[in-house]
Amino acid sequence: MRWIIASMVCVATVGTFGCATYLDDLNRAERHYQSNHHEQALALFRALEPDIDSLSHADRARYAYLRGLNDYRLSGHQDESAVTTETPSATSGDKAFRAHARYWFGIARALEKQRPGSLRKEWMDTLDEALRDLNQDVFGVGVFPDDTDSPSTDSKPEDSNTKSSETDEPDES
Repeated sequence: MRWIIASMVCVATVGTFGCATYLDDLNRAERHYQSNHHEQALALFRALEPDIDSLSHADRARYAYLRGLNDYRLSGHQDESAVTTETPSATSGDKAFRAHARYWFGIARALEKQRPGSLRKEWMDTLDEALRDLNQDVFGVGVFPDDTDSPSTDSKPEDSNTKSSETDEPDES
C-alpha cells in the first residue's frame, strides 16, 4: 500500500515539473527568436504546430505571426550567405522559407481580422510590410489580393475584351 502511494506521489511530482505547457513552448520559441536563435525557435514552432488549437485565439495569432517572422528572417539569412556560393538547394530553401512565411503571415492576418487587437499594432505594421514583400513573389506586385485601394489590373483586359466582343458580334437591326 505504501509503495502504491509513494509511486503515485512520484508520478504526480514528475508530471507537475516535467511537462511544459503549450504556452511555455510558445514563450520559449519567442525568446529564441528574440535572441536570434532562429533554428531553435523553428524547432519549437514545428513541435508546437500540431497543438496550436490548444492555444487561445490571441496566442494562435501570436504563434502565426512569430512563426511567419521567423521563417521570413531565415529566408533573409540564407540570401546573405548565398552571395558567395549560390546553389540551387539554397535558392529552393529560400523560396520554401518565404512560402512558409507568407502562409503563416496570412493566418496571423486572418486571425487579427476575426478579432481585432489579437496582435500588437507594431506587429501588424511589420506583418503588412513583410506580406507586401512576399506577395511580390506571387503576384508580381506588393499588394494584398483584397486591397480595394490599389488599382485593379483586371479591369483593363475586361474592358478591351468587352469592346472587342461587342464589335465582333453582328448587328441585329
